[in-house]
Amino acid sequence: MKSVFILQDKAWAGSSLLYRWQKTLGNYIAVAGQDNSVKIFDRHGHEWTEINLPGRCVGMDWDKDGDILAVIAAKSSSIYLWDASVNKTSQIESGMRDQMSFLLWSKMSPLLAVGTVKGNLLIYNQQTSRKIPVLGKHTKKITCGCWSSQNLLALGSDDNSLSISNHEGDTVRQTTLRGEPAEIFFSVMKTDERSAIGEGTVSVSVDKKILMLFSVNDPENRIELTFQRHYGNIVSYRWYGDGYILIGFSHGYFVVISTHIREIGQELYQAHNHKDSLNSVAISTTLNKAASCGDNSIKIHELSELKDISNVVQLDDETKGLDQLSWTDDGQLLAISTQKGTLHVFLTKLPILGGSFGTQLAYLTSLLEVTVFNWVEWDKPVTIEVEVEPTFIAVGPFHVAVGMNNRAWFYALTDREPGFQKLKDIEYLGTIASMCLNINYAAALFEGKVQLHMIEGRDQEEKKQMKLFPDDDTKGRILCHALTADFLYYGTDSGNIVCVLVEDWKTVSSYSHLVGVRKMFPDINGTRLVFIDDKNSGFLLSSANATDPCYELPNFSPTITGVLWDNWHADRGVFVAYDDDKVYTYALHKTTIYGPRVELVGSTPLLFSQKPLLLHNGELTCQTASGKTSDVTLSTHSFLKNSTSTVPVSPAQLSEQLANALLLKRFHKALNLCKSAGSTSDWADLGKACLVHMEVEFAIQVFRMSSNVGMVLSLQGIQGIEDKNLLAGHLAMFLGDYNLAQDLYMSSTCPIAALEMRRDLLHWDSALMLAKSLAVHQIPLISKEYAVHLEFIGDYVNALSHYEKGLTHDIKDHDEACQAGVARMSIRMGDIRKGVAQAVQHPSRVLKKECGAILESMKQFSEAAQLYEKGQYYDKAASVYIRCKNWAKVGELLPHVSSPKIHLQYAKAKEADGKYKEAAQAYESAKDWDNVIRVLLDHLNNPEDAVRIVRETQSIDGAKTVARFFLRLDDYGSAIHFLVMSQCNDEAFQLAQQHGQMEVYADIIGPEATQEDYQSIALYFEGEKKHLQAGKFFQKCGQYSRALKHFLKCPNSEDNLAVEMAIETVGQAKDPSLTVQLIDYLMGESDGMPKDAKYLFRLYMALQQYREAARTAIIIAREEQNAGNYRNAHDVLFSMYTELQAQKIKIPAEMATNLMILHSYLLVKIHVKKGDHLKGARMLIRVSNSISKFPAHVVPILTSAVIECRRAGLKNSAFGFAAMLMRPEYRNDIDPKYRKKIEAMVRRPDTSELEEETTPCPFCGSQLPQNDLLCIYCKNNLPYCIATGRHMLKEDWCVCPHCEFPALYSQFILLLETETVCPMCSEALSAKQLKKISDCSSYLQAEEVDQ
Repeated sequence: MKSVFILQDKAWAGSSLLYRWQKTLGNYIAVAGQDNSVKIFDRHGHEWTEINLPGRCVGMDWDKDGDILAVIAAKSSSIYLWDASVNKTSQIESGMRDQMSFLLWSKMSPLLAVGTVKGNLLIYNQQTSRKIPVLGKHTKKITCGCWSSQNLLALGSDDNSLSISNHEGDTVRQTTLRGEPAEIFFSVMKTDERSAIGEGTVSVSVDKKILMLFSVNDPENRIELTFQRHYGNIVSYRWYGDGYILIGFSHGYFVVISTHIREIGQELYQAHNHKDSLNSVAISTTLNKAASCGDNSIKIHELSELKDISNVVQLDDETKGLDQLSWTDDGQLLAISTQKGTLHVFLTKLPILGGSFGTQLAYLTSLLEVTVFNWVEWDKPVTIEVEVEPTFIAVGPFHVAVGMNNRAWFYALTDREPGFQKLKDIEYLGTIASMCLNINYAAALFEGKVQLHMIEGRDQEEKKQMKLFPDDDTKGRILCHALTADFLYYGTDSGNIVCVLVEDWKTVSSYSHLVGVRKMFPDINGTRLVFIDDKNSGFLLSSANATDPCYELPNFSPTITGVLWDNWHADRGVFVAYDDDKVYTYALHKTTIYGPRVELVGSTPLLFSQKPLLLHNGELTCQTASGKTSDVTLSTHSFLKNSTSTVPVSPAQLSEQLANALLLKRFHKALNLCKSAGSTSDWADLGKACLVHMEVEFAIQVFRMSSNVGMVLSLQGIQGIEDKNLLAGHLAMFLGDYNLAQDLYMSSTCPIAALEMRRDLLHWDSALMLAKSLAVHQIPLISKEYAVHLEFIGDYVNALSHYEKGLTHDIKDHDEACQAGVARMSIRMGDIRKGVAQAVQHPSRVLKKECGAILESMKQFSEAAQLYEKGQYYDKAASVYIRCKNWAKVGELLPHVSSPKIHLQYAKAKEADGKYKEAAQAYESAKDWDNVIRVLLDHLNNPEDAVRIVRETQSIDGAKTVARFFLRLDDYGSAIHFLVMSQCNDEAFQLAQQHGQMEVYADIIGPEATQEDYQSIALYFEGEKKHLQAGKFFQKCGQYSRALKHFLKCPNSEDNLAVEMAIETVGQAKDPSLTVQLIDYLMGESDGMPKDAKYLFRLYMALQQYREAARTAIIIAREEQNAGNYRNAHDVLFSMYTELQAQKIKIPAEMATNLMILHSYLLVKIHVKKGDHLKGARMLIRVSNSISKFPAHVVPILTSAVIECRRAGLKNSAFGFAAMLMRPEYRNDIDPKYRKKIEAMVRRPDTSELEEETTPCPFCGSQLPQNDLLCIYCKNNLPYCIATGRHMLKEDWCVCPHCEFPALYSQFILLLETETVCPMCSEALSAKQLKKISDCSSYLQAEEVDQ
């Protein structure tokens, strides 16, 4: 709040002042102090006049229009009247003898009420000069009063009564009060219904304690409101709004109550506004504000929200305290008097006056102060003190003009202090309605004309440089005008908009609108203009667009008062239209596929009493009532702020911001929004907008980022097209607006594109229409495509006609397709003969099938079948022939038919005819095996084929049929077999039981049987005393003890098998008691006949008791060895060895040694057979050294050793063994063939011996004889080669892939040249299967032999 002026006068010092603002206009304030005068000041604080009085002023009031001020003074019976319009004072004699104490003008009429100290009343009519004296209205001094809007007068007096009189002075009501009245008001009490009687409630403050309310018609029915004592006395109160009362209390409290009957007595708002005291309250309904003063401060509240204190003013100089507050009617000025005798006037509301040119603003900041400021360049503001309160302000780049009525003052803006220079003031020929400036010129509108003149220039020049528009009065009155750097625009009441080039004052262009043009707003260049017409519609005029220069603005609100163009260099097509509450953002889209158009982007709410002055990049600068500016960011431009903020936005907000960015053509911002958090639909919207605005390059970028490959490729295909219409046509097509695309194509240089588009879209009607004018040669091709479409939707008549039109007699494939269509349509239309003939002649098989299907659906079976047959669709043909019972034809076609269904139908027909052989063949072709079997057995008596088919097909029903057939022949075995095959196990069992065929049944049922089946069979055999079979089936059903019992009962003839089965049973049962039972049996405990040890071995193996099995195996092997069965002994030891290895059990040393010696013995034969006597001799030496293990063949082995050693040159060894043979126990058993030679050898010994080769130990590398299997250095048992019996070498290692026993790779390869099996495990083996092992460390880990 700005202080406008302070009034002080020596004569007033130390006393409180009486003052009144001029009503309505508020141009004057009358002030009276203790001296005998009333001084009148204007609203700027200049003294206007002074009224001298015979005594101190006791009352004054302005009439309802503010024209006349009435004053009464002490010691005088005259009333003084000052006329503001002529500045004259007149005097009226009241005729009252006593002292006047009170006066008040009526709100509605020129009536003045004057009261006296003795209670008399005078009513004076200023118009008629009639005086009505009313004596004795009250008995004591009249102190207060109020006129109502119905011209009733309420008066309060020191006699503690209140009277209500009419305008003639007659008392209407009178009531007594409980104390002295003060401040009477008429008002309307708040009720649920609107009162018809107007101001029917009177309020009065009684004794400064009570607020009393009563109805004019019922003064006795009162409402008396008392308040909390700590509030103090009622100082002052005011009615406002819908029946609310604001009350100020002496202790500083500020309270609001409602007078609604339901709310009465409730405080709606209460604040301790001033700490010590409150002096006065005031309300301005125009501002919607309340003020209170006290404690040297003034507080201003918003009535709409009382908690909001909009202003606080401290008056620290006023030591004696404040007095009365009073507002002008228009709310612009607030006056406050003080106890010291000064009067302060504050500016509370300014007329909102301002203007802008480009980014330069000029606006009113006080009643006589204009501030100029460049919003974008942030220059220092320039404050210009003006001479009058202006009614308009105009601003140009270097000038400011202010003015009122017909006069304007011009100021130049300079760089020197104070920043401006007054140029001149000009009087025009009429009251100025508006004014515009540019660099050099001013244009003023008055009385329907515009005067254009230079702002600066010498007088002669000025007269030259001045012109009035229009030249001709018949062209209508000018209602609005605007000035840009180069052009003057004006609009007339007849709807003409004229553009004049300022340089030479020639009319550049004009546009005729249908109705008068009220307001106009050109953009900064002057190339576009928004105007508002008399119907409150808005239009954009763009002279650059020759075809249609004027566009109506969409959703244009009729309340709009002004338009601002965005000054930002990149937003030349954006403007806002505003009214009191909202700002609407519009964007001009100059280049779109739809042509130029204007879009409403959105709206932004405006705060109360703000006027937009300037728009720059979405920032709106507004002028406020307090003489300041405020910045509002348009909601349509919120995305500009969010691009810099880090606060996340919701998807809905993002979509809204994106939509705004697209409407404002801010594509780069939109792209950033999409990148930050755009959904798929947001990317799609951005891409679509780029297409609409023909931004092909940018669209490619967007679609590439959103992975829309198809669109990227399509757009790259049209990149670089210069024809705007052709490009727009393509884009409209991509957007799916095909009619627009066609129009654009047709107006482009390539109209054929429209036809191509319609063909691609299958819009055949449109395509044919376009082809007639654009490409006649394409009509047949389009006709054919159209016919296909019509055929698909079932319009056969038109399809036929288009197929016929499509024939070219030139393009073979095309004509064939048309002929096929004609054939199909002819059949559909009922012309079957023509259609079939055409189909038969036509080369296409598919057509014959299609026509056949159509005929079949029309029940024309013979023709359908004929066409199917012609098209080699034999299944179809046969099926249709069957429908018309033409079996002969079906028979002919059968060799070509693959469908089982047709064969089946034919078979049934043939069976019915008694042709069983053909029927059986047809059933077989149809794979209906049950029927084949039935016919073979029942009619053809051919069980062999029937059995074959059942075995091949596993048919259950067929098996039953065959079983029944064999039963009839009493072939029970076969019958049981086929019953089982048909899953009739119970019947098969009964049959087997009846006819003693249980073994057959048991064999057949095999693995498919259930536990119950096995048990049934076992019980049967048990009954028959067939122990072996009974045991076998008890074992199968898991009854092991019963199984064992039967096995042990078996007669000796079956002994071997029974013992084997018993061992298997015990192995499965894992029951210790059964194991003991069997061991007793095997040891001969039960019958005194021990069984072969091999059975015990097998039992231990079955029980997985491998150590016992190993011991048993050694015993068995020893027995076999003693009996001379060396191969058997070898196999027993080998199998046990591998089993123990598999179970990761240590191998007994005895077993390993025995296996090695037996294996060495077996190798002798292999090497001798190959003629390798040295290897044979070495192995025989090893065997002979353990000859005690071969008791059955001591002599033959030693004989062989002698012979082989002799042959191999080991004569000393040969001599040693020969000497052994000469022992008496062996001598007689020597083969006579060799005896003499051996004796000679002993008699003449030759002790020469071939030295044995040495090779390295695989463990420690020490050299050893190659046949030694114990290293004397590292004490390791060495692994031996299964091919030679020698110890293994690291670098020549391989293993048998079956038994994994090691062998020397080179020697094993040699061996396998003559042998085909592994010498150890006897599995088939070839040299190819061997692989040399480079790293044998895993095999060399010292074998853990059980010593």
